[in-house]
Amino acid sequence: MTRRRNFLPLGGFLICGIAFLSYPLFFARFPVTRDVPWVSWLLFGLGLALVGRGLVRSFRQPEHYRGRVLGPILGVLSLAFLGLFLAMTLVYARQLPASAGAPQIGAKAPDFTLPDAQGRPVRLANLLASRAGGAPESGSPGSWVLLIFYRGYW
Repeated sequence: MTRRRNFLPLGGFLICGIAFLSYPLFFARFPVTRDVPWVSWLLFGLGLALVGRGLVRSFRQPEHYRGRVLGPILGVLSLAFLGLFLAMTLVYARQLPASAGAPQIGAKAPDFTLPDAQGRPVRLANLLASRAGGAPESGSPGSWVLLIFYRGYW
């Protein structure tokens, strides 16, 4: 009896390769898949499931299926793709360089103008002056403004 080819590990490896390459080439363009790469995780899950099923098939039924040598090699390469992908998206992408021009904690913020909830321009110096009842540099207890900066992917 001739043994059949076992294409499940190869198919799983190719899907893991697609998951690895599709994130930077396509899915990183959209915020819904850039911030949390859930589509790539699903593709990796599918690819690893196929590799695992192919390995089980080739080792439990060696008289029917081939793949006892190539299957584990493709499985290790698929896991290497996943490890590199997780390192890129969860570790290296979060290590953004510090901006030289960013304000430091406790430093005086530069004056700026932004629209309020109704679309009217609001200037920081005017806001501080109206709260303090005088000049913005007065330093009275009423002259505090809380600024919140959100770090994200723009």
